[in-house]
Amino acid sequence: MARFELKLPRMGESVAEATITNWLKQVGDKIEADEAVLEVATDKVDSEVPSEVSGVLIEQLFSKDDLVEVGQTIAIIETEGEDEDAQIEIEETIAPEIIEEVTKTIEIAKESVAAPTITNSNSEKFFSPLVKNIAAAEGIGMAELEQIPGTGSDGRVTKNDILEYLKNRTEAPQAEAVKEVVEAVPSKSTAPVSISGGDEIIEMDRMRKLIAGYMQASIQTSVHVQSFIEVDVTNIVKWRDKHKNEFEKREGEKLTFTPIFMEAVAKALKDFPGMNISVDGDYIIKKKNINLGMAAALPNGNLIVPVIKNADQLNLVGMAKAVNDLGIRAKLGKLKPDETKGGTYTVTNVGSFGSVFGTPIINQPEVGILALGAIRKVPAVIETPEGDFIGIRQKMFLTHSYDHRIIDGALGGMFVKRVAEYLEAFDITRTI
Repeated sequence: MARFELKLPRMGESVAEATITNWLKQVGDKIEADEAVLEVATDKVDSEVPSEVSGVLIEQLFSKDDLVEVGQTIAIIETEGEDEDAQIEIEETIAPEIIEEVTKTIEIAKESVAAPTITNSNSEKFFSPLVKNIAAAEGIGMAELEQIPGTGSDGRVTKNDILEYLKNRTEAPQAEAVKEVVEAVPSKSTAPVSISGGDEIIEMDRMRKLIAGYMQASIQTSVHVQSFIEVDVTNIVKWRDKHKNEFEKREGEKLTFTPIFMEAVAKALKDFPGMNISVDGDYIIKKKNINLGMAAALPNGNLIVPVIKNADQLNLVGMAKAVNDLGIRAKLGKLKPDETKGGTYTVTNVGSFGSVFGTPIINQPEVGILALGAIRKVPAVIETPEGDFIGIRQKMFLTHSYDHRIIDGALGGMFVKRVAEYLEAFDITRTI
């Protein structure tokens, strides 16, 4: 029998690690080639890791909630083959005491990768990122954490162990200072108790916890201010009504308003590159590429932001295809980790849910986000050479949230005004 090492595959150029969220196969289970063995998650996207071979899972080298680096071996699969395991032949020729010493060294190294210790700690125990995060959130210091009995591999403390400990914890000792928490999202380990017994208590899922952490961190990082502007999009509505059926018949997909708005935003970012930046401490990073994030609501109520790379280089057909492709795959959970990274500016369509306008939170480390309000028929004053009169127009609000640490009202206001100008100047004779 041969042994195959299942490694964490590359999931994108900017992805270096992932967290194991679920083992789909357990030790002793048979596995077919290309069958999913486990589920992993980056900071935004969940993925399955398939097996490259058929065989039997004989070892899991990491536990649920462990952080794994790309390229690390995460499981051992035994496959049928003529070659015997080389390890057996080696053990027959090496003294038992040497084998035992080497084995101990390998196990220590493996555990140190699987569960990194808390920074600035002299503890010899290992704790998963989730356990360390719960401990920090609940004020459990290292000395107290080391006293919690563990039921995991080699006595390691699991999530259930620390939650059970917290449930029976009557008096919390003085918390030690924890200078670094590996997980970025704060997490409460215990749910509030319903006195009446009539309330339903539901723990947030992993993505909602991440979103909550991102939003809170953004509010604490950026000084949010907003500029509002009303836009007449009557020409755009008429043009789309005229061409949407032709477009769908020719391209096989729908023509929505979103790619038209994204095109205008990309043009405005080229005009005002000061909005296409990020902030790192006291430094401003001017982005070379214009990568537009597109906030998308998921069927479970959560939110994800796929990114259209080099959006300023796409024509309207290319933009429409990118918008539809990312939107569909986002809802199906088929996005790749790299497709949610590298954004330089984000657009969110609050109007799709009927909102007239909104005040969106900046997607860090960007410095601005634009909310598209609902398009409505409203009475408006129309200026003509013969005088003013009242007419029915299609209008919407644009809300620009920007980081006042680095973007002042002049730039923030001029940028959203330029987006409005591009939309109002839309050529109704344009072909697609």
